[in-house]
Amino acid sequence: VDLFEDIDIGQPATNPTWPGGQPAPNPTWPGGQPAPNPMWPGGQPAPNPMWPGGQSGGNNMWPGGNPSQPTAPGGFPSGPGSSGPGPAMPAAVPYEERLPMGIYDKLLITIKGTVKPNAEKFTVNLSAGNDIAFHFNPRFNEAGRKTLVRNSLIGEKWGKEERDGNQFPFVPGQPFEMKILCTSTEFKVAVNNSHILEYKHRITNLRSINKLDIHCDLTLSDVRVENI
Repeated sequence: VDLFEDIDIGQPATNPTWPGGQPAPNPTWPGGQPAPNPMWPGGQPAPNPMWPGGQSGGNNMWPGGNPSQPTAPGGFPSGPGSSGPGPAMPAAVPYEERLPMGIYDKLLITIKGTVKPNAEKFTVNLSAGNDIAFHFNPRFNEAGRKTLVRNSLIGEKWGKEERDGNQFPFVPGQPFEMKILCTSTEFKVAVNNSHILEYKHRITNLRSINKLDIHCDLTLSDVRVENI
């Protein structure tokens, strides 16, 4: 039994938004202005969500790409973190959400939460069975340093870590908004207005990557899975 299947932590919203948008009647990230539709920081309002540098258009569009419909063929079923009726409520941590269609190009995952004041680390995993396709692990005090660690677990073996201590956008006790965009070749990650890294796919059967889980030293206020 999936303990998280019936969790519904979002409020209904016409479209998600990114901080720094232009005025309109939709919810925004703390400190941002409402915007008519979701957009990347510094972007202009557009009818549908965009990643940085995208162009506005009648449908969702990847920069330089062609218009796409707001949902994948057959639609993407709402998960426990998707928008739904009722007030927003914190989600239990550890958090798990099944992705029935796997992941695919232009799938966007938005995670809103707050780092615990005494945080040592937290983890976001995208998994395929017992393998972990994308392990995202901010560490707040690894030998006195803050480090973003990324890796994959394939066949019970961890691969080569990718590390970055130059960009560390998470602050103990402070809220954050994190976006993970799946493309055909990589994951792109942005936090609090800034695109921070890419991670090339090590598991290339993207449809097999069908579980999102989040755990350790944070609280969650909203998790959304959608298409751009």
